[in-house]
Amino acid sequence: MDADEQKLQEEADEKLINDAFQRLLNDYLASRHRKKVDLITKAFNFARQAHKGVRRLSGEPYIMHPIAVAQIACSEIGLGSTSICSALLHDVVEDTDYTIEDIENIFGAKIAQIVDGLTKISGGIFGEQASAQAENFKKLLLTMSDDIRVILIKICDRLHNMRTLESQPANKQYKIAGETLYIYAPLANRLGLNKIKSELENLSFRFEHPDEYAAIEAKLQSTSASRDELFEQFTLPIEESLRHMGIQYEIKERVKSPYSIWNKMQNKHVTFEEIYDILAVRIIFTPRVREEEVNECFNIYVAISKIYKSHPDRLRDWLSHPKANGYQALHVTLMSKQGRWIEVQIRSDRMDEIAEQGFAAHWKYKDGVEEEYTEDENELNDWLHTIKEILDDPQPDAMDFLDTIKLNLFASEIFVFTPKGEIRTLPAGCTALDFAFSIHTFLGSHCIGAKVNHKLVPLSHKLQSGDQVEILTSKSQHVSPSWINFVSTAKAKAKIQAILRRDNRETQREGEEILHQFLLKHHKEPSLAIADQLAEFHDYSQRNDFYQALGEKIVLLGEKDLDELNGKNKETDNKGWRKYVPFVGKKKKEELPKQELFIVPEKFNRKKPIYISEENISQYKFVGCCHPIPGDDALGYINNKNQIEIHKRACPVAAKLKSSFGNRILDIKWDMHKKLFFDATIHIGGIDRLGLLNDITQVISSRMNVNIHRLTITTEEGIFDGSIDLRVHDRGDVKEIMDNLKDIPNLKEISQII
Repeated sequence: MDADEQKLQEEADEKLINDAFQRLLNDYLASRHRKKVDLITKAFNFARQAHKGVRRLSGEPYIMHPIAVAQIACSEIGLGSTSICSALLHDVVEDTDYTIEDIENIFGAKIAQIVDGLTKISGGIFGEQASAQAENFKKLLLTMSDDIRVILIKICDRLHNMRTLESQPANKQYKIAGETLYIYAPLANRLGLNKIKSELENLSFRFEHPDEYAAIEAKLQSTSASRDELFEQFTLPIEESLRHMGIQYEIKERVKSPYSIWNKMQNKHVTFEEIYDILAVRIIFTPRVREEEVNECFNIYVAISKIYKSHPDRLRDWLSHPKANGYQALHVTLMSKQGRWIEVQIRSDRMDEIAEQGFAAHWKYKDGVEEEYTEDENELNDWLHTIKEILDDPQPDAMDFLDTIKLNLFASEIFVFTPKGEIRTLPAGCTALDFAFSIHTFLGSHCIGAKVNHKLVPLSHKLQSGDQVEILTSKSQHVSPSWINFVSTAKAKAKIQAILRRDNRETQREGEEILHQFLLKHHKEPSLAIADQLAEFHDYSQRNDFYQALGEKIVLLGEKDLDELNGKNKETDNKGWRKYVPFVGKKKKEELPKQELFIVPEKFNRKKPIYISEENISQYKFVGCCHPIPGDDALGYINNKNQIEIHKRACPVAAKLKSSFGNRILDIKWDMHKKLFFDATIHIGGIDRLGLLNDITQVISSRMNVNIHRLTITTEEGIFDGSIDLRVHDRGDVKEIMDNLKDIPNLKEISQII
């Protein structure tokens, strides 16, 4: 690039940056905050100088990213000057030579603390098991429990990264999108940032499943006219009634987001056409008297239920008991004149602002002015406190840690009463034991049972909203390992694991000592690699579980173990009696000859996609958790043995891997030519009639020439239900079979299971 072009480019960049910053300042000046423009300008100039000359992957100057994050923090969450400065500076320490001390000297301790919370940890300060990603997340949460703005800015940062994800290679896209769905969307939901949560989910969905996203978008587009018409007809009489009552109102239509629609299609095995709640109606009113807004919600409800019949079981009252994230509204489901159930959400303008912007809409740091505590904020502080407790007890495994935190981002909750009538909020599906731990660890660890509504129940009894619970304890009771299986809250899980780990450590030490002595006796050098090898030999996935088994004398070391270490145990030895029976265990697969598994070399380009073809398919591990077949959106994961595992992108295990070990994720593309066969299962249901099974097999075997592996059908009172295991080439075959089955009369439900 010659000098003139460079000068032009610099001028264009300069204008771009200045315009973006000016827009940020204008938005800030229009907000309700105290005006500290000098501080923001100072932070902007500092960051601009620090990132000078650096560009993002998309080609724009790097400083555009911090400005965009500050813009989201200011206009979409409504934060003030401290947060805006921290957002502008959030990458300075990580990407340049400046340190946290420099920032503290220039901008003060508060901004420095937030920036520190946003700076990723680098360097090996954690064990071999933990992943850097999970550790960074842990650090983020630790700082967050001191100042919630850390996580709010992190969510803004993530939102901007998701909006500009196009320029990243595919493996990075899956990592970032997966982590967003697994961690940041639930976090945004927990903090009540509804709008941001939906956008994060949709963006993740768009990058992980581009074809399905496009298909749902197209269907939403094509059905929008009929939806608008339904909305018009439905709201006309409601508007008349509201005008008659003299209420200042606004009615909006809420269309379900593509991600929510897809989620429902996956979980409930339904098609797009069978989802009835795509449309919902919102009535947002301005109350005459602020104190009377709850009563006005109910008045509106009474008025509209005179027009339409309401569903008796679908009245959701979050007015008197707001959700944990501050959400307040009255939801009713009404039967429209077209015979469709339509949900109506009634909320005041204040409730609407909280629903869209969350706690940040009136967070207690109104830039320096300490506000009165409200009930909601106590609720949030309890949550931060629980997270702190979980973090105080170090968890050895990064994946467990992420799971535990995720458990705590509950979306739906129930209200339970103590014997004295105090109310407690707990996640739905929790047990009496969870309740005990939520009150006090001592109470939980010595709990022997509970009385729910004055009836005796076991520890595993699931609580319902409105239950009154009294916990019964005994000094002689101790934590039992089986408790882990039925508790559901993060706090209870973390505490039980901590107590069990304390008890287990002693046994594990004994086990380690036993192994140590055994190896020395047979002149072998004790090492972690040997311990891992023997652990795998005895079918233990974790080394500590193996030590535990040794300590409890479940596993006894002997000749077999030495043979394993010396490489003498070969396949043939393990068959036992089977080797004497000629036809057992000799079943030949119709696959290609077995190849060695591909081992990822040191210098391996992880950005390039891996193409799976008939020639190399046996070099990769297909794991049983999600059963990927050609045509599925898939990704690769480099496991601890440097082999590549193939998962579906929507697989729950893959979701955890993307969040904990994102740098080991690879992009997978299929390059198959319909030569090999794979298993797939279809679920069918409908009304029984003579010859139905014949029609089904005709379609599959004769018309489409597909082999049926197994067929199970049960009929009860004229309704049948069943599943068909097929041998297909790829996911396209399954789709074609399902489309053809839809033509059979009386076959009402067809869905893919795996």
